[in-house]
Amino acid sequence: MSTRADSGPPGRPDPLGRFSAITREWFTSTFDAPTTAQADAWNAIADGHNTLVIAPTGSGKTLAAFLWALDSLAASAERPAGTRVLYVSPLKALAVDVERNLRTPLAGLTRIAERRGLPAPDISVGVRSGDTPPATRRQLINRPPDVLITTPESLFLMLTSAARETLAGVQTVIVDEIHAIAAGKRGAHLAVSLERLDELREDKPAQRIGLSATVRPPEELARFLSGQAPTTIVAPPSAKTVELSVQVPVPDMANLANNTIWPDVENRLVDLIESHNSTIVFANSRRLAERLTARLNEIHAERSGVELIMDANPKVAGGAPAHIMGSGQTYGADPILARAHHGSVSKEQRALVEEDLKRGLLKAVVATSSLELGIDMGAVDLVIQVEAPPSVASGLQRIGRAGHQVGEVSQGVLFPKHRTDLIGCAVSVQRMLTGQIETMRVPANPLDILAQQTVAAAALEPLDADRWFDTVRRAAPFATLPRSVYEATLDLLSGKYPSTEFAELRPRLVYDRDTGTLTARPGAQRLAVTSGGAIPDRGLFTVYLASEAEKPSRVGELEEEMVYESRPGDVISLGATSWRITEITHDRVLVIPAPGQPARLPFWRGDGLGRPAELGAALGAFTGELAGLKRPAFDTRCAELGFDAYATDNLWGLLEEQRGAAGVVPTDTTLLVERFRDELGDWRVILHSPYGLPVNGPLALAVARRLRERYGIDEKPTASDDGVVVRLPDTISDFASDAGTETPPGADLFVFDAEEIDPIVTAEVGGSALFASRFRECAARALLLPRRHPGRRSPLWQQRQRAAQLLEVARKYPDFPVVLETIRECLQDVYDVPALTRLMTGIAQRRVRLLEVETQRPSPFAASLLFGYVGAFMYEGDSPLAERRAAALSLDSTLLAELLGRVELRDLLDPEIIAATGRQLQHLAPDRA
Repeated sequence: MSTRADSGPPGRPDPLGRFSAITREWFTSTFDAPTTAQADAWNAIADGHNTLVIAPTGSGKTLAAFLWALDSLAASAERPAGTRVLYVSPLKALAVDVERNLRTPLAGLTRIAERRGLPAPDISVGVRSGDTPPATRRQLINRPPDVLITTPESLFLMLTSAARETLAGVQTVIVDEIHAIAAGKRGAHLAVSLERLDELREDKPAQRIGLSATVRPPEELARFLSGQAPTTIVAPPSAKTVELSVQVPVPDMANLANNTIWPDVENRLVDLIESHNSTIVFANSRRLAERLTARLNEIHAERSGVELIMDANPKVAGGAPAHIMGSGQTYGADPILARAHHGSVSKEQRALVEEDLKRGLLKAVVATSSLELGIDMGAVDLVIQVEAPPSVASGLQRIGRAGHQVGEVSQGVLFPKHRTDLIGCAVSVQRMLTGQIETMRVPANPLDILAQQTVAAAALEPLDADRWFDTVRRAAPFATLPRSVYEATLDLLSGKYPSTEFAELRPRLVYDRDTGTLTARPGAQRLAVTSGGAIPDRGLFTVYLASEAEKPSRVGELEEEMVYESRPGDVISLGATSWRITEITHDRVLVIPAPGQPARLPFWRGDGLGRPAELGAALGAFTGELAGLKRPAFDTRCAELGFDAYATDNLWGLLEEQRGAAGVVPTDTTLLVERFRDELGDWRVILHSPYGLPVNGPLALAVARRLRERYGIDEKPTASDDGVVVRLPDTISDFASDAGTETPPGADLFVFDAEEIDPIVTAEVGGSALFASRFRECAARALLLPRRHPGRRSPLWQQRQRAAQLLEVARKYPDFPVVLETIRECLQDVYDVPALTRLMTGIAQRRVRLLEVETQRPSPFAASLLFGYVGAFMYEGDSPLAERRAAALSLDSTLLAELLGRVELRDLLDPEIIAATGRQLQHLAPDRA
C-alpha cells in the first residue's frame, strides 16, 4: 500500500524544524532553501515511514535521504557497534561518488559543532563493493562503519557470510536509482536480500528510502521498495526545464555523398562541443561510442592544425595508458576533445575520464548508458543523443545530465542516424517534453533468483521452509509465488533430478519434509558466494596493460569473438586509444600503447530488449498524425518538437516517398504488408508494425510455425522494432496456385486468433535461440552452472556447451523449474504477449486495418527494415549450434500456468466443494433427498 505526500500550503511548518540546531545551521549556511522534494521527504522520513522520493536529476534527492539519518547519528553519543545506515547503489562508481559527496555535510557538522563548543559528531563511512581489497573488507567487519555504502551484489555476499552480523542493527536502508534495477532480475535479487536483512533484526524492520528518477506508475516502484509494507510517495511536480532540438546536418538524407551521413554528423558534433563548456554525447552501443570518439578527436586535431603524429609522446613513460596521458592519435592537439566511457572500459579509466570532465580538463565524453545514472558529472551544459534513445525514460535520464544542479535548464540535441529514425526522435522529444515515460513492471516469481537465494539463506543456518516461503513472498517480485512452484524449486535444490546425467544437479540442500527444515549440504556457502548474483556472465576477456607490475593496470574488456579474431601484433581501439596486443592468454589480453597507429574498432553484441509496445503505439499514432497534415501544419508541428529545417524537410520527404511507393504510411491502426521480389527472384514479405520487438518477436515465431505447417518451409522470419521480414522461395507460388490463387502469401501469414497466439508462442519459444541463451543465464543464476574457477574467465563457448548438456537432461522433466523460468522470462520479461494478443484482437474487430500491397522495389520504410535483416543473418552461420537447434520441450502446463499467473477461475475452486454443490443441485445430498 502506498500514499502520496502532500506538499501542503506555502505557510506550512519549517521543513528543517525537526532537525538539530547544528544540522539546521549547516544547511542554511550552505543552501538557500530546501527543494520541495527535500521538504516533503524529510517530513515522511522523520515520521518513520518507508519513503519513495521521485524527482529529476539535480533535485537534491541524495541529501533528502541521508540528512535525517546523519542528524540522528550525530545526536546519538552512545551507539552500539554495527552499521546503522545502509546505502545501496546499482553502480559501483555511484557508490564512490556518494561517499565523496557525504564528506561535505559531515565536515560541515563537525565544523559547526566545534565552533559551538560541542562534541564533534563521530560518524564513520565505509564503502564495500567488488573493488574493495580483502584487507579493507576485514576492517569493515572488525570495525563496522556507521554508514555503509555498497552494491546489491556486495550486500548479498555480506548476508551470506559472517559479515551479516554487522548489519543486524541497520535502521535505515537507502536504495538509490531504484528505478534502474526494479524491472529486472537484479532488482528481484535485491528485494529478497532486503527481506533477509530484516530477518536479522530482532525488532521492527529497517526503514526503507528509495530514490528514483521519474517513473510510471509510482505505486509499482513503491511496492518493489517495501513489499507488503506501506510506503509514502514523495513526487512533487517537476520544475525542471528541458530544451530539446532535433538536428540533421544535410538537406537530403536519401542522397548522401559517399552514401553516408556520418562525416556531416561528426563535424556538427565537433561544432557543438567546441561551442559549449562541457558535453556528454550518448550513443546506443559501445562500438558507436568508440567510433565517434576516434572521429571527433581526428576532426578536432585537423581543425587545430595538428598533424596526426605516428611517434609516441616522449613526455609519457613507456607503458602509460595512452589516452589518459595524451599520447594517442591526437597527441599535440590542445587538448584531446573527447574520450569514450562505457561498460567495457575499465573502472579505473572511467574514473579518470569522469574526473577530467568534472575538472574542465576534457570538453566531451562519448558514453553509453554507463553515464545515464546519477553520477555527478559537474557543470555539463549540453547533452547530445545520437539516434533516438532506447526509451523515453532513458532519454530523460540522459538529457537530465545537462544542467544537473537545482533550477538549471537541461539542454539536449538529438541526431537521427537515418530518415526513419526521425520519427523515433520526434516521438521521443514529444513524450520527454510531456513526461510520458513507459510503464515499468516488476518481474513476477523469477525461480532462478529464488533458487540462488534459498541456497544462500540456508548456507549459514537451517531454514524453516514455511517461514522462508513467507519471507520470500514479502518481497514484491515474489508476492504471488505459488506454493507448488516453490516446492518444485526446493525439489530441484534437494536432488529430485538425477545427477548421474549432469553432475551439477547434485543436491545442494537437504529438505526434511517431516520437520519442514532446509539444511545446506557441504559446499553450499562457497557455491552461493562464488557463483551468486543476477548479472549474467558474458565470458568477456579482460584487457590489461603489459607490465612488470604485480597488479597491472586494467584497460577494459573485449568480446570472446573479437579476441578469437585477433592475434598478437594487432592494433585495437579501446577507450578512444590505440593499443597493440602483445599476448593473448586463456582469460586476458595484454596490450601496450600504440599511439597514432591505425586501429581496428572492437565490437560487442548487445542485448537490447527493443521498443516497448506503448512507445510503439505512440510512434505509430504520431506517424499517422503527421501523414495527415498539409505542409504548413506539418512544419508547425515539427517546429514545436525542435526540428530544424533540414530535419523537417527530410521527414516530409520520407512520408511523401513512402506514400508514393506503397500508397499508405503504416501507423498504429494501419499495418501494412508489403511484398516484392528480391535480387534472387525470391519473395520478401514485410509486415510494417511499429509495436516494437517485444510484440514483433513472438509474432515472428508464430509466423515461422505457420510456414512450416502450411507450406513445409523451415524459414526464420526476422523481427525488429519496426516489423517482421519473411523470405519466401519462388516456389511458394506453386502452393498459391494449388490453393486457387495466383498471389503468394501476404497478410494471411500474420493474422492469428487472439486466443491461439499465446499457446503458439509458448510452444514455439522453447526451440528458439532466445530460449537457449536465456536458459544458460537462468541456469547459471540458479547455481546449476557454477564458476569452476572463481576469479578467472569462464569461456562463453564452454558455458554454452555445459548449458546444452543440462538442457538435454532438463527436457525430459516437464516440471524442471529452470526450464519453466526460462519460458516465463521469454514470455513476460522479453516478449509482450498480452500486447500481441491485443493487436490480434484489434485486427479481428477491425479497429486495426491490415493492408496489403505488392511493390516493384522496397518502399523507404521497407528498405530500413531490410538493412537490419541483412545484419541479422550476416553471422548466422557462426551462432552456436546449441542456440540454433530447435527441439520440443516437455512442459508441465499446470505448473507453467501457475507460474505465469494464467490459472483460470475453475482451477481456483476446491474440487470437493464443486462435487458437493453438484450433489446439492441434483438433490443427491442427504439434506436434499
